[in-house]
Amino acid sequence: MRALLFAMMLLPVACAAESLTIERIYSGGSLDGSVPRELKISPDGQRVTFLRAKQDDQNRLDLWEYNLKDNATRLLVDADALDSGKELSDAEKARRERARTGSLSGIVSYSWAPNGKALLFPLGGKLYLYTLDAKAETAVRELPTGGDFIDPKVSPKGGYVSFVREQNLWVIDLASNEARALTNDGGGPVHNGEAEFVAQEEMDRSDGYWWAPDDSLVAFERYDESGVEVVKRTEVYADRTETVEQRYPATGTPNVEVKLGLVAPSGGVTRWIDLGVDPDIYLVRVKWLPDASGLSFQIESRDQQRLELNLVDAASLEQRTVLEETSDTWINLNDDLRFLADGERFIWASERSGYKHLYLYGLDGNLINAISSGDWNIDEVLGVDEKLERVYVMSNRGFAPDAQIYALKLDGSQADDPQRISKRNGTHAAKFSTDATFYLDTFSDPETPPRTSVRKPDGEFIAWIEQNPLDAGHPYAAYVENFIKPEFGTLTADDGQILHYRLFKPAGFDPSRRYPVLDYFYGGPGAQKVTRAWADQTTHFLQYMAQSGYVVFTLDNRGTSRRGRKFSDVIHRQLGNAEVLDQLAGIHWLKQQPWVDGDRIGTFGWSYGGYMTTMMLAKASEDVAAGVAVAPVTDWTLYDTHYTERYLSTPEDNAAGYIRSAPFAWLDGFSSPLLLIHGMADDNVLFSNSTQLMSALQTRGIQFDLMTYPGGKHSLSSNAMKTHVFTLIANWLDRQLEPGKVVETPPAQKPH
Repeated sequence: MRALLFAMMLLPVACAAESLTIERIYSGGSLDGSVPRELKISPDGQRVTFLRAKQDDQNRLDLWEYNLKDNATRLLVDADALDSGKELSDAEKARRERARTGSLSGIVSYSWAPNGKALLFPLGGKLYLYTLDAKAETAVRELPTGGDFIDPKVSPKGGYVSFVREQNLWVIDLASNEARALTNDGGGPVHNGEAEFVAQEEMDRSDGYWWAPDDSLVAFERYDESGVEVVKRTEVYADRTETVEQRYPATGTPNVEVKLGLVAPSGGVTRWIDLGVDPDIYLVRVKWLPDASGLSFQIESRDQQRLELNLVDAASLEQRTVLEETSDTWINLNDDLRFLADGERFIWASERSGYKHLYLYGLDGNLINAISSGDWNIDEVLGVDEKLERVYVMSNRGFAPDAQIYALKLDGSQADDPQRISKRNGTHAAKFSTDATFYLDTFSDPETPPRTSVRKPDGEFIAWIEQNPLDAGHPYAAYVENFIKPEFGTLTADDGQILHYRLFKPAGFDPSRRYPVLDYFYGGPGAQKVTRAWADQTTHFLQYMAQSGYVVFTLDNRGTSRRGRKFSDVIHRQLGNAEVLDQLAGIHWLKQQPWVDGDRIGTFGWSYGGYMTTMMLAKASEDVAAGVAVAPVTDWTLYDTHYTERYLSTPEDNAAGYIRSAPFAWLDGFSSPLLLIHGMADDNVLFSNSTQLMSALQTRGIQFDLMTYPGGKHSLSSNAMKTHVFTLIANWLDRQLEPGKVVETPPAQKPH
């Protein structure tokens, strides 16, 4: 029935059916339709702002608003009207690469003034303030930054704009339009107001400074990386080779030294907060109390098995530890801390029960009650309605591949019986207003492109921000007739845990035939690929492969996210073991299907998924006919401290685990064809990961195919690179697995 409804959506206007092509997926513009980016609700709840791509350039963004009062959508700022075309600074390029927005231009980020009166955005190397109640000709104001800058913010009361320039923290007094430096020792290895590399890359923290709610003080991070080893890497471009020297904290080596200071926006002496006697720690989160009387900071131990929440008085700097979390494996960080306006309580998220749940604490550190409980996992806190004493969360409680919105009472009376708010099965992404009186719901499923609506807290529809109907004008319309709907199912791991998979059967599926399989995976921690959601670009490629004659299979193995700690912690101290066993369980199940040719099963993965391909071929070439590895980690000693030590500890502490977690220990079993792909300027998974594997394979006389991309970063983000690499992958797999080859199912295996 759903497939029929999906097709009927196009009946009003005829549209010629087409098959997906790689060129269309990666060089023909987005197939998603009109999907707003960076949705934000104004602090006063009157507007919804977002970034929208230009009609003629899907990677160039303008700033728009939807006004809830007059139900109108309008362009606020046209990027082309202001953009000077200035080259981005190296620091800004690096931040965008880590945020995976390196291919975008125009207005790629913006923020609301906390008082709701203005919007701040960088564009073309300049910083602009858009004042909402000003006359049109004076609404957009360029601010005097004095040079390249990063991380601009408007202070909560609207009196200042702040940013980081030349590794120092600056403010602009908006009344006088004068800029002043709040720190002056930045330079070389010393950075003020910035988040260090591993904080941005691995801790999901891009902020390096935090305004007090009353504009009275700024808390800021100062880090000194003079103790971090300088790593030289070569970046190869089409017309040049560059040697880059970077202070990179490889696993087992020193991290930066961190301090946390308080300074007034008028300048003056910085007061330093005591972070403890051990300098080898991580400053993972900083958050002010609502009344600005103090702030909280979270300290994580180097081994990531202890996390402290501390409160410090802003006037006296007296502090106390409010609570402490411990783990025998590692602690996952989150952004779910909420201080309530009554000044007496806060919401805290913890995985101490084996699942991520919420707890209500007093500021004295005493537990009041558990807000949620049971064998299900909370993804994140979405909003808190303090008047009704309710908290709204995202969870996959009902079905692991989904993301649904639930409500819980703060008193714990619904702890294991949350009220589901979202209406449709699939994937919801929500943003709640400050007072949680309404929310934005971006919904999709495999047959429904993302559509964004405004809804009441009980899920009742109010208005569309972007309906994005899949009608004849939609960019995916021509491909609906040939769309293959994915199937979802479960298998069982060797320890009895449930594994979820997604399966595309090939176009014109004939159960009497035996088809080749493309097994696509990521497999690493913190990710989930089996989702009941609209396709991203890679999933469109998988759809293309299914339309080209492949069974396409994806399984989320143990170690991936959103399933609780028993599911994730099996990878502790050895990677590439449980993950490979689970992927092999999927392959063995596939081989039992009468419509699968077990001799033609190939794998494909990128980053951790590329690593997984190398481990699969090394450990199980007898089960895998061919594999594609893009940007694989092959030597975990080359990767950074916070990520690698979380799972493997240090090389000194766990030398055997590092050896067994790399493909080199298993290469004697490596016999199936490999296509190895890597960008030659990758600053995330360094190109040397692949050169080490090349050398090891060559030493053993193992042949393989290779493609490298001059100037290519980790995601090979340009349209040309994407089109080339996915064409290469498809053609290579076609040669190895021969999807056009007709293999009949033996009579004994044919379904009855």
